[in-house]
Amino acid sequence: QLQLVESGGGLVQPGGSLRLSCAASGFTLENYAIGWFRQAPGKEREGVSCISGSGGGTYTADSVKGRFTISRDSAKNTVYLQMNNLKPEDTAVYYCAAEAFYYCSEYIGPYRGFGSWGQGTQVTVSS
Repeated sequence: QLQLVESGGGLVQPGGSLRLSCAASGFTLENYAIGWFRQAPGKEREGVSCISGSGGGTYTADSVKGRFTISRDSAKNTVYLQMNNLKPEDTAVYYCAAEAFYYCSEYIGPYRGFGSWGQGTQVTVSS
């Protein structure tokens, strides 16, 4: 059974950093793209970043470019989202999701129709 579990969220001051983890089980990352999404109260879910299975193409939304970095550890079957210089507007529930045979690139990000989703982890940026 395909499962995704996010961790690493929490409360951080503006300018701080967090690293989110998305641990996958029941499948290997090789044939799946993993996307990170976030949803703030009263706002639509936003695709933040994405990494392909094979080839490792990545996408980062303009709103977080230069601050967020996505990476993958195939040995641990885990995808990470390193978030630096966090801002109050980054406050949201962050979700990871998987889609088979989907390829991310500089211009192609994740979409809300990804097939499998984690439960989400709360990130709060506040002083």
